[in-house]
Amino acid sequence: MNIPFLGNRHKKSDAPVLPADREGVAELLSECDLLRSQAAQEGVRLDDSVTSLEALDQLLPRWRDDAEILPWLGNDAGLYLGTVIVRTVPGAYWGFQPSGQPVVRLASGREFDVVEAGHEWAANGVPELSQLYAEVAEA
Repeated sequence: MNIPFLGNRHKKSDAPVLPADREGVAELLSECDLLRSQAAQEGVRLDDSVTSLEALDQLLPRWRDDAEILPWLGNDAGLYLGTVIVRTVPGAYWGFQPSGQPVVRLASGREFDVVEAGHEWAANGVPELSQLYAEVAEA
């Protein structure tokens, strides 16, 4: 699979995404359709802000009863958390682990597996998305 803005997926490279490609990657990863749909049903508008993370943390976790939705929602929650970080924390950008898993990288070089965090949040409610954001924003 060779999509220009994702790079050659067959290479085992941890090279950063080129700046010209970052916007396309960020747009693709920000879709989070299932999470946006679930939030909208509860009257929560996801506007890529920190306050929207706080609103997500307050939702009743009705999805936990649906084994089919849970992993997809966890993935979307992680990508949404990453989207908010990339759009609001200076120097943050999307990168990829050698496995292809998207991660958020900070200007300091630290890397956060936001998808794993999203799965934890969807399954357990902790750590809260807004708490994770605060920890990353401080770093």
